[in-house]
Amino acid sequence: MYLGLDLGTSGLRALLVGEDGAPVASVSESYQTAHPNPGWSEQDPAVWVSAVDAVLTRMAAERPADMAAVRGIGVSGHMHGAVCLDAGGVVVRPCILWNDTRSFAEAAALDAADDVRALSGNIVFPGFTAPKLAWMAAHEPEAFARVAHVVLPAGYMNFHLTGELFADMSDSAGTSWLDVGARDWSGRLLEAGGMTRAQMPRLVEGSEVGGQLRRDLAERWGMTGTVAVVGGAGDNAASACGVGAMREGQGFVSLGTSGVLLTGRDGYAPLPESAVHTFCHAVPGQWYQMGVILAATDSLNWLSRVTGTSPADLARELGDEIAGPGRLRFLPYLSGERTPHNDARIRGGFLNIEQATDRRAMTQAVMEGVAFALGDCALALGQTGVRLQSLLAIGGGAASRFWVKTIATVLGVPLDLPEAGDFGAALGAARLAMVGCGAGTVEEVMVAPAVRETVAPEAALADAYAEAFAAYRATYPAVKDLP
Repeated sequence: MYLGLDLGTSGLRALLVGEDGAPVASVSESYQTAHPNPGWSEQDPAVWVSAVDAVLTRMAAERPADMAAVRGIGVSGHMHGAVCLDAGGVVVRPCILWNDTRSFAEAAALDAADDVRALSGNIVFPGFTAPKLAWMAAHEPEAFARVAHVVLPAGYMNFHLTGELFADMSDSAGTSWLDVGARDWSGRLLEAGGMTRAQMPRLVEGSEVGGQLRRDLAERWGMTGTVAVVGGAGDNAASACGVGAMREGQGFVSLGTSGVLLTGRDGYAPLPESAVHTFCHAVPGQWYQMGVILAATDSLNWLSRVTGTSPADLARELGDEIAGPGRLRFLPYLSGERTPHNDARIRGGFLNIEQATDRRAMTQAVMEGVAFALGDCALALGQTGVRLQSLLAIGGGAASRFWVKTIATVLGVPLDLPEAGDFGAALGAARLAMVGCGAGTVEEVMVAPAVRETVAPEAALADAYAEAFAAYRATYPAVKDLP
């Protein structure tokens, strides 16, 4: 048996899989995020420790024989968070999370520093790790002076499980301290951020064993043998492992709260100015790139709150088939935008509202706006040499055939709908544990799920959607400087 732990922003999930990689059992535990000031987002790592103990204690009680057979653990975690430890391994302050924006000034300064984009392969976003430590140095100097080590959330869970400080490449790529092409800490990037190599964890690949589960924890959770803990992965890389998006051209569209268009890459081809994220993949010799929009299903959830109609009912009003874009246009910048604009200030809106505009038209405009924003991501990825061939459509929004068909037509790429099943970050983490423990190769373990249906672009409507997409793209320059 193998365990995948998905350390998310709102909760922790444990997934147990068998030797064939098929899920056997799953247990989850939720927790809260603190927002002590506007724009701040923090969690005490102690809540993660409590959560992992709760889920694995419950799993041990429910499936003792399976837990006794566990031989490997992989951890997936939300990226970019800064867990600061003193020389004794004690947490210095609550973890500053990925969606914390306090370090915007420090991020801009680091982004403008010589060699930073060239070595990290990315814009330094406020949510990344390096600017958080620069903020601490400026605003919490006493706490900063105590920092002996910095790890990411998944790295802290690895530390709790094994007592050793190690981190995988995919997670570390989002710190702005890693030379993403060389897959190693960069002396220049650490210097720019006011850090040292001695403060960094040991680097391993996501499918590489980093340490062994502590004996006391193994006994507590009913694990009888030696249990390896692999490097694990950042959440998006783990999700890619869960759906088999490992190589050039293999990717997915995720319609979750945010939207992600991700593809594996066989080489390193960064283009930071596009606001495309270029990160190491969780297995050796591979990278991945993704465009990120901040409000995908969150846009539909917003319309749901405003209209008092559930997202499912809004989607049901549109049916399954598309007949061409509407006149109403929606800009899905409810929380700013990442790719391609890197604009935290831009906000959303409707254009072309008229007397005849009704709820159905607004729902269609929201779905089309998200599809066009993903089209922006596809163009940005294309500038790096990506050629999207086919993509899996995953996430809650993929339940709407109308939405999936709209996106397929805007992108000009068929979208595969997987069979119902479990293929998220927890599965990807478990798969990394399988590879690390010798249960199979990357090619044998990181396979795509069975496809239930392929949704093809509507060729007859391609020109109409291309024209609407061009109008959408012309809108951002016209509104970005409005007060």
